[in-house]
Amino acid sequence: MPRLIAISNRVQVDTDGENANRGGLAVALAAALRTSNGIWFGWSGEQTEEFTGQITFRRADGVATATIDLEAQDVDEYYNGFANRTLWPLFHYRLDLTEIARDFAGGYARVNWRFAETLAPLIEPDDLIWVHDYHLMPLGQHLRSRDFANRIGFFLHIPWPPPSLLMSLPNHQELVKSMLDYDVIGFQTDEWRQAFIDYVTAQFDCECDGDCVRFDGRCTRLLVCPIGLDTADFCGAVHSLAAKQAQTRLAVSAVGRDVIVGVDRLDYSKGLQERFAAYELLLTDHPELCEKVFLLQIAPPSRGDVPSYQQIRTELSTLSGSINGQFASIDWVPIRYVNHGHSRDELFGIYRAARVGLVTPLRDGMNLVAKEYVAAQDPADPGVLVLSCFAGAAAQLEQAVIVNPHSTEDMADGIARALAMPLAERQERHRAMLECITQHDVQWWSRKFMEALTGGPDSEELPRLLKTASNKG
Repeated sequence: MPRLIAISNRVQVDTDGENANRGGLAVALAAALRTSNGIWFGWSGEQTEEFTGQITFRRADGVATATIDLEAQDVDEYYNGFANRTLWPLFHYRLDLTEIARDFAGGYARVNWRFAETLAPLIEPDDLIWVHDYHLMPLGQHLRSRDFANRIGFFLHIPWPPPSLLMSLPNHQELVKSMLDYDVIGFQTDEWRQAFIDYVTAQFDCECDGDCVRFDGRCTRLLVCPIGLDTADFCGAVHSLAAKQAQTRLAVSAVGRDVIVGVDRLDYSKGLQERFAAYELLLTDHPELCEKVFLLQIAPPSRGDVPSYQQIRTELSTLSGSINGQFASIDWVPIRYVNHGHSRDELFGIYRAARVGLVTPLRDGMNLVAKEYVAAQDPADPGVLVLSCFAGAAAQLEQAVIVNPHSTEDMADGIARALAMPLAERQERHRAMLECITQHDVQWWSRKFMEALTGGPDSEELPRLLKTASNKG
């Protein structure tokens, strides 16, 4: 079985057993790599005065990692710049927040080149290469230019925008054309896959044959492959001591009130301002709910160097203060707004204690919080997931209360419906969603992508081969 090399912008593997700051990609990718003898390559998150290409090798949490440090200019132009001030808002349909700058694009090209140059000596002829997310879209082309004929796949964790938006990006053709050097491109939903097809068929002289795009003598397979949870690991964590303690603390502090929980990075794509407005409308239209519910919004800050993120934090502090000032009583605060993170186990306990899980992004590739909330529930008395129709998870979790996050009234109605939902209906909806989450977990996700990349083993054979390869390593 060939070795797997996974590449992402950041490499985040536990060194002390804690999971407080690990995102969905980190958890999912680490789980996939544990079953192989592969390497996870990427940026360490640290800066160096001058880029040297020196690689730091470690083994942590059962995963071998290889990391490099970047210069301050790289971080500013590639990461804070092109990745997070150009591509991220554009791919989340926020053209109004998209910043176009030649320095950003230059830094993005430079760091992708540096990734390829540094990674090249580690690649063996039979290795499978799996590149992740919008930070590294041109990486496959850089590797091809170095004459690597390996099977190389790419997975996009965020939405793919419609052609009309993508065309606002200078050199958009060059960027997308570089992606056609991959053998497989994976998307979270068919909507994102179709948007990619719409673009390449309109812009290039290429053919689409089923799930294959043929361009310049190469066939690139386009795969719909939604990411899932590491369900085996999750089941252990949700019953951990830390999870149970967090569940008990929240239940005691709620003193008989229903908890509505939201857990999101502090990001404009998450629709937090709209969520607060909907909650305010809920309390206005349903005064009987006052003092009987509260919203716990956990929103750790991210990308603090980007001005738009600083603005969000200020706006949310103002909104939560206004709502609390309007509705609070001497022994009840309608919004508990928390700006720091919690460990993974603590979050699972918080999910389990909440009657309603509020996941209402304006646009999201997947949103694993939605799946985590469902998986954390007590099947005998489950809470209700209120889910944005614009989250990738909505394509799978159809039994959630689906709402339009751009409509304050629709979200308020959805929350009210969730709070009033009878036990039998809650159980039925939860059962169906949990079955979907269990069947389409992280192992299914990685297996499906690897099947497409290898073009070989069937779904039952691949895990055995991965385990065999791991034992040999």
